[in-house]
Amino acid sequence: MRIGILTVSDRASRGVYEDLSGPAIRACLSEMLACEWQAHCMLIPDEQDQIEATLKAMCDDEDCCLVVTTGGTGPAKRDVTPEATEAVCEKLLPGFGELMRAVSLKSVPTAILSRQTAGIRGNSLIVNLPGKPTAIRECLLAVMPAIPYCIDLIGGPRLETNEAVVKAFRPKV
Repeated sequence: MRIGILTVSDRASRGVYEDLSGPAIRACLSEMLACEWQAHCMLIPDEQDQIEATLKAMCDDEDCCLVVTTGGTGPAKRDVTPEATEAVCEKLLPGFGELMRAVSLKSVPTAILSRQTAGIRGNSLIVNLPGKPTAIRECLLAVMPAIPYCIDLIGGPRLETNEAVVKAFRPKV
């Protein structure tokens, strides 16, 4: 099972500073998931057409059942990750962004500036996360209970969570 991790950052992609967000996502997923998975990691600048092309490739060509992005979700002019996500998705899942903002608001009042979203492309779930490693963990812990069941519903592989860290919710049949 493949999971895409996409860091969107002009400065990190130019080498101005190290990408800490992508590795933070990978570490969180390694802790939260109990199943075997393979990371497909990319680091690209804040260019909407490039973000869209990368999301499409991760979903369609790389067969990532889950693509988690970081960066580009704020109000700055170059923050276009949500627009790129919306452009490539067939269905949007605004509840993901709503929950992440609610959780983040407990820590910082500027969480209301965040525009994270999520959506479905084929058999893939795309989730936009914030850019700071502490916020990444906080938000992933909030939404991870719903991710495995969502992937079940769209025909993806069965993700199992490490229940000592986070428990996936699947309705009893």
